[in-house]
Amino acid sequence: MLGALLAAHSFRSRSASPERFEVKLLRLEETPHLHRREGQRYLRMGKMAVWHNDDLQSFSPLRRLVPQLMGYQGRALVTDPDVFSAGGDVYELLTCDMQGKAVMCRNLPASQGGGPGKWATSVMLLDCAKLTDWRWDEEIDAMFGGRLDYKPWIQLAHQDPSTIGELPEEWNSFDKLTPHTRLLHMTERLTQPWKTGLPVDFNTNFQGLAGRLRRWLRDRGLLRPRRRYLPHPDPHQEAFFFDLLREGLEKGVLTEDFLRQAVASQDVRPDVFERLGRAGYRGCPR
Repeated sequence: MLGALLAAHSFRSRSASPERFEVKLLRLEETPHLHRREGQRYLRMGKMAVWHNDDLQSFSPLRRLVPQLMGYQGRALVTDPDVFSAGGDVYELLTCDMQGKAVMCRNLPASQGGGPGKWATSVMLLDCAKLTDWRWDEEIDAMFGGRLDYKPWIQLAHQDPSTIGELPEEWNSFDKLTPHTRLLHMTERLTQPWKTGLPVDFNTNFQGLAGRLRRWLRDRGLLRPRRRYLPHPDPHQEAFFFDLLREGLEKGVLTEDFLRQAVASQDVRPDVFERLGRAGYRGCPR
């Protein structure tokens, strides 16, 4: 939620026309058709995996829900919660010439498992009227019925290639902040700057009997974490984030109490107020 709240603020505050669009946060807890699937099996990369609501990527199926939520009308820009405006005006993107395409997104680079027909849906510009075949409830049923594989579905492998336009890299810049970056995507989970020093809390290998035992031990605090989140390798990106966090606090986008609760639940690094003080936040406790 910290990332999502700051992302929403960055979209509004960096736009010359914030009154012309609405920012809405999508939450798994508010989508009972998926949220009720805890512990059920679904098809992923050719095998049946177990769905867990607390997985750090459990929000990703919501990317494809948006046209249905929009009533298959108008345009929508869909982003992950760790995508922030770095000077890009999202209204420019919302009103750009899509050249008749239904979807615009960045081609997934080979270094991140990409290739022909694999798209990075973490930032998508959608013409919802052209996506009436995105029937989310039916597709979720098909995934949990073993008839639709999550991976090609989320990468748009089944989408008619002629309906997809390529989004310039600067509108979904993976962990790269330059003067040309419009939307910065802090995609590397291990170095996200709000998590530095915390025990790593993501694991994609909780499958089988041994995996279930590890999950049971972890959830009860009996499994000692093997590694911790690392400092971000680019100090400019860390500074960018904490400047945005300072601004969010000063503008009332979130509160110090929210941050303290996030620290207590180990969702945010314990030295966040110290780091904010170095970013110039005057509300830090002394």
